[in-house]
Amino acid sequence: MNDDLKALIRTVPDFPKPGIQFRDITTLLLSPTGLATCIERMVAAVDGPVDLVAGVEARGFLFAAALAVPLGAGVLLIRKDGKLPGATIAEDYALEYGQDRIAIHADACAPGARVLLVDDLIATGGTARAAVRLLRKAGAVVTQAQFVVDLPDLGGADGLRGDAIAVSALVAFPGH
Repeated sequence: MNDDLKALIRTVPDFPKPGIQFRDITTLLLSPTGLATCIERMVAAVDGPVDLVAGVEARGFLFAAALAVPLGAGVLLIRKDGKLPGATIAEDYALEYGQDRIAIHADACAPGARVLLVDDLIATGGTARAAVRLLRKAGAVVTQAQFVVDLPDLGGADGLRGDAIAVSALVAFPGH
């Protein structure tokens, strides 16, 4: 089904380290037709109205903004801790070697707001699952997440489904 979009995503072998097949969406972004098709298909997959589209830093911002316009929603930025001015709330999550922290403005999300989580790619799901916890801590109702690319062998989408999130992705690639 989205083979036309899959063909626009470049694979860079051994980046950022040997054995990794990096799925580079910048080549998709370079295609006006590919980008428009990507956004149209992501919008069509949204289940019901949303108040906010939350994009994960940094590539998620691009897709969140593009989806928000046809959905009639605002854009909520999920950033690395320390990048937002003013009061924030944050959530820690585990990395392969250590921890990281993401944050949103404390007033970015009204309690009960229906939020769609968006990013370019889901791999292990650590960042996405932390984003869901963070949004829910802010009072958001998060029931769906969308990605351009899923790496199902790494289990991130399944982890989100375990958190009661409906997950959709336009394309999937085997491996990591």
